[in-house]
Amino acid sequence: MARAGNEAPPESDRFPDAPHPRETTSLIGHLEAEQALLAAYRAGKLPHAIILGGATGIGKATLAWRLARFLLAYPDPSASEVQTAANLFIPKTHPVARQIAALSHGDVFLLRREWAEKTKRWLSEISADSVREAVHLFQRSSGGGYRICIIDSAEDLNRFSANALLKIIEDPPPRSLFLIVAHRPEKILPTVRSRCRCLLLKSLSGAEIASVIAELGEPWSEAEPDRVALAADRAGGSVVSALKLLGGGLERDGRLQKLLSDLPYVDWQAVHELSDQVTGREGAADFEMMMTTVAEWIDGVLRREAKGGAARLAPLAEVWEKAAEAAREAEALNLDKRPIVLSLFADLAKAARALAA
Repeated sequence: MARAGNEAPPESDRFPDAPHPRETTSLIGHLEAEQALLAAYRAGKLPHAIILGGATGIGKATLAWRLARFLLAYPDPSASEVQTAANLFIPKTHPVARQIAALSHGDVFLLRREWAEKTKRWLSEISADSVREAVHLFQRSSGGGYRICIIDSAEDLNRFSANALLKIIEDPPPRSLFLIVAHRPEKILPTVRSRCRCLLLKSLSGAEIASVIAELGEPWSEAEPDRVALAADRAGGSVVSALKLLGGGLERDGRLQKLLSDLPYVDWQAVHELSDQVTGREGAADFEMMMTTVAEWIDGVLRREAKGGAARLAPLAEVWEKAAEAAREAEALNLDKRPIVLSLFADLAKAARALAA
């Protein structure tokens, strides 16, 4: 792990103006998953590779770092501190917590998309070379404690880096642990998935999201309660989505929701305005949120209309697959995303008309 400094580059797994999950010692929600991990550790049955799956922004990485702190603070599962622990909490003042917050603990390796200083952009994927660096960590002695690799997230692995990861989790060294954050665990390479225990985390309630926001500090904790409640309600169980809404997205989300509810009618002027808003130089997060909202809307329609049969619903499902693939290609090749938005609404309107026929 590289040591953080005053000139540390931007972090792809940190939401702007919010604490990084490694700095967050509280966990709201996910009590069942936390207790399952604690029980497995106490019994000496902690798997060597764990997928923490669920929607974006619900606390998967927070739980991964929470478990990492606990294991490194208490490397002996039979210790009284472990056997009597109510949860995986380690205070910020603990030396291990301080080291992890500073990215300076020698037995932890973080795999994530790195910042490219030359292009001033994050790399689009986790490279195989980065995975091989983690392999070197696991090949040296840990002094009897755990060596932990956190992957955030699995969706950023390409075919080569996923296969490099597979090689080490197929035959892991003793006292090694891979914690894989996955927003869509079903998309993980099957050979990797089959060698991991999968814990699926539930989306948060509106009240839980509001509690998380209250703990984030300024500027989030200073938001008006009514706006926090509205953002939490519209966020689909995700703290990240709620923060994006609070950061100026509530009004835009309202316009997007109207565009979707009006289908198959399309207000093309509003679509063009939306396209300009979410595809500008600073619009990457807004584009991602728009795509998430559309995906959730499609999922809701598919669930409501499930009795109509798969063949009838197939065109709508295909709209999302086409748009998601176009978005991935645009990200990888740094292409203009405006055509994706326009094509998406044209395809949605066509699918909605077919569904209504």
